[in-house]
Amino acid sequence: MSLAIVNCRSLLGIAAPEVTVEVHLGRGLPAFNLVGLPEASVKEAKERVRSAIQNSQFEFPSSRLTVNLAPADLPKHGGQFDLAIALGILAASGQIPATHFEQYEFYGELALSGDLRACKGMIPVAMAARAARRTLVLPEANAEQVSCVEGEHKVAANLLQVCRFICGQGELANAPEHQAPCFANDHGDVTDIIGQYQGKRALEIAASAGHHLLLVGAPGTGKTMLASRILSIMPSLTEAEALETAAIYSISDVPSLAWQARPFRQPHHSSSAAALVGGGGKPKPGEISLSHNGILFLDELPEFSRAILDNLREPMESQQITISRATARLNFPAKFQLVAAMNPSPCGYHQGELCRSTPDQIQRYLQRLSGPLLDRFDLSVMIPILPKGSLSQTNQEGESSATIKARVEASRTIQLQRQDKLNAHLTAAEIKQFCPLQQADAEFLESAIEKLGLSVRTWHSLIKVARSIADLAQVEYINRQHLAEALNYRAMERLLASLQR
Repeated sequence: MSLAIVNCRSLLGIAAPEVTVEVHLGRGLPAFNLVGLPEASVKEAKERVRSAIQNSQFEFPSSRLTVNLAPADLPKHGGQFDLAIALGILAASGQIPATHFEQYEFYGELALSGDLRACKGMIPVAMAARAARRTLVLPEANAEQVSCVEGEHKVAANLLQVCRFICGQGELANAPEHQAPCFANDHGDVTDIIGQYQGKRALEIAASAGHHLLLVGAPGTGKTMLASRILSIMPSLTEAEALETAAIYSISDVPSLAWQARPFRQPHHSSSAAALVGGGGKPKPGEISLSHNGILFLDELPEFSRAILDNLREPMESQQITISRATARLNFPAKFQLVAAMNPSPCGYHQGELCRSTPDQIQRYLQRLSGPLLDRFDLSVMIPILPKGSLSQTNQEGESSATIKARVEASRTIQLQRQDKLNAHLTAAEIKQFCPLQQADAEFLESAIEKLGLSVRTWHSLIKVARSIADLAQVEYINRQHLAEALNYRAMERLLASLQR
């Protein structure tokens, strides 16, 4: 036949829209025309495919050859279309049958020798092929990557193996079954931290319900160490969450994580907006999306540019990032938990003999952070300097990460059974439904908010934190004690208020 149709896929963010590769051999002078909005990397497939076909013991047709990548308005980039184009040419020229192409999707870049090279973004492609109920044929080098996606996936080392399989002269190996590795906790233990019991308690509350956490304190008080231990008290990702996270990493240039391990991203304060949010000519996920289902830790928060930090405000609420370009509008998931650490002043101290900054200097330093951004931290805790004698105490281990993790997992189970989401992600309507307050407690909370000059968003934030405290204690209803403890985790507001006196 002079026309062949092969199924493939493009990448658009973490989506994998279907691309139909149509190959037609017509009359006229020998030519190879590739159409369908291909970018330079796709146009170069002409020479790769020609050499791969000839080096795989097939004949490249000497006729007018037209390859269309449909739909025509979808930008195509990368070398993943090579295998589908080569098979379409061989089928259109009658060298292999095209009877079973509709059951398969072919994905892979060809070397000049005909070998198949690994491609990026195989997890979104495998998920889309499974949804379309087709078998994916892909390079051997990507076999382990797609093993986490259920479904039948065939792997091949070169073009010749794929052609033999299509001709019924051999079988392709299946991708290996996924085996979740048992990885050890390499995030340290909470017992490594001396003292700082309120900081540990805030860490537990934040981990139990996904609350954003701000740690404020002098240098060397253990802020960074506290933040780095949060993964040790958080449960592993579920299978669905791990697949979402793996899909994001598969389209980025960042090495993949261990299966079901939560991401912990710690960008430097000199990072650009594109590095944090994502973007580029061919938009890729930034640190926010790479922290999906995990932790984004920003150390020395005021050292980040204010304009860059304000880019965090929308994704903290919407849990996704939208990047618009002239050719596409991409959505990347961004359900991250923000943990930040900062000094209370330029010199690192805000009171006492060690403080060398004036109130005006401290105020200018803190004004690097916008009010709306600070408003989005459910918990802000002052990490004090350890009192004299704390370092010399021999018996001060306290609870281990395993003990705290058990409470966090129990709390999360309660939340998911009650409302199918964590407390930090409750909407205003859901707060009214799942976090009811007694009239006296509501009046107490409103009075406290008025005295502190807090916003309505903070009202909802305090109720969500109180709900998390109650869940950790396995108490059904919020009471005054839970609200009082939630109010205790508003250190930043108290610091700002002290400077205005």
